[in-house]
Amino acid sequence: MASKTERDPLLPRNESAPEISANGAPKTKTSEEISYPHENSRYLDEEWIDDDEEQDVRSISSTAAAKSAINTIGSIFTIVVFISLAITMLGPYIRERVPTGPGRTIEERVSKILDGTPLIDGHNDLAIFIRGMYQNKIHTTEFKDKFENGGMEYDVDLPRLRSGQVGGAFWSAFVVCPENASEDFSDENYATAVSHTLSQIDLIQRLQAEYPTNFTSATTSLSTSLTNFHSKKSLISPISIEGLHQVPQSAPLSTLRLYYSLGVRAATLTWNCHNAFADAALIYSQGKSTPAPYHRGGLTPAGRAVIQEMNRLGMLVDISHTSYWTQKAVLSNKTSAAPVIFSHSSAFALCPHPRNVHDDILDLVKETKSLVMINFTPDFISCLPPPNSTVLPEFYAKNNTLHQVARHVVYVGERIGYDYVGFGSDFDGMGELTPEGLDGVDKFPDLVGELLKMGVSDKDAAKVVGGNLLRVWETAEAIAKSLQHKDLQEGEDEVSGW
Repeated sequence: MASKTERDPLLPRNESAPEISANGAPKTKTSEEISYPHENSRYLDEEWIDDDEEQDVRSISSTAAAKSAINTIGSIFTIVVFISLAITMLGPYIRERVPTGPGRTIEERVSKILDGTPLIDGHNDLAIFIRGMYQNKIHTTEFKDKFENGGMEYDVDLPRLRSGQVGGAFWSAFVVCPENASEDFSDENYATAVSHTLSQIDLIQRLQAEYPTNFTSATTSLSTSLTNFHSKKSLISPISIEGLHQVPQSAPLSTLRLYYSLGVRAATLTWNCHNAFADAALIYSQGKSTPAPYHRGGLTPAGRAVIQEMNRLGMLVDISHTSYWTQKAVLSNKTSAAPVIFSHSSAFALCPHPRNVHDDILDLVKETKSLVMINFTPDFISCLPPPNSTVLPEFYAKNNTLHQVARHVVYVGERIGYDYVGFGSDFDGMGELTPEGLDGVDKFPDLVGELLKMGVSDKDAAKVVGGNLLRVWETAEAIAKSLQHKDLQEGEDEVSGW
């Protein structure tokens, strides 16, 4: 019977994609292919040796034995010295890579990581799922039964959150862009998006109030939220908005302050439409998204004012969904005083989709101590190069796996360091198709386990699941306090009319 490795259950059951070369291993030789020197033992038949010959043989044997003993001692000494030097030089690496404690399984290591560090998902779309499927009615018998006892459609319910040892999430109060949002920035055009945003923020707050032992309120301080996680495993639960189409274009600064007071702790600069502040990577119109051509160079002056106000508030600047040029502008020239996040984007080098992060942008992420949180959406993890930049890449089904998501994490980690990568699942926002082996929040431990099997250390895995996001979040809050201490006044919108 062929031996079964720990990795086998998590590998795709279909044929590996041609561009993945790391899955293979050199063929191991069988015993028939390996030649060993024969042990030709020397037998001395005493019947054929007289006394003098026997003495000579004994003398020779004694001398040979002495030389052999000396050689053996020398060899042992050499080996001991070599091993000592090797341990001294490789000690830090060994301690980093090998878990402490004898016989710890992958599952035990994962459980310890998730018990000690909250796994905080950078982007969860539960709220828009509830809006679409249940019209924001969370007190019906059907909703309560499925959410509390399991069996909820798509990716999230309370039993699966517990099974997945989830520590928290940025719960997105997402709404779609208004039609013609990229050209018409009038309050009239954006009014519906703003009212829907308030409805979604209210939904998340009501859900947290309905299940107070499961969710820490979005308005709770980070320090208290961490205490609640460690003492009773309550989910750290800030709110995010997914694009500045969710604020009135004429009053962004005052609206962001009000959103912050309601528990919004992160704002994406765009969704799939341009707005008055930043350029998007895609344009969504009539139910279809297409790549956006170069527009205004990324950020407008009003967009820079928005980022300054977000820095002053301690609200995380999120540049997922934005154009390459927006990302370049935000991450250069200290545009943002605080580190920023990609709440749900993957690596362009592995899947050349406009929603993903180019290598030179990854380098800026490291330079600014920012964070890329890997998206699990099939279209963003597994695709073929498009013929040109005006069309979206073709989805490649064979790589739509948990392992491929792990590859994106490892790619970013190996390129710029594991201090700058995390998870941003997009659960409940990717539709019915999910990566094989990663079909809900209960599968997070399997993903962490896959990272360990791929050689990521326990320490680095803890950074990926939540440590890095906590670092960025705490840094943003510290910078906000510093800016406020320096009497940086709140930004004021231009107003007109009555």
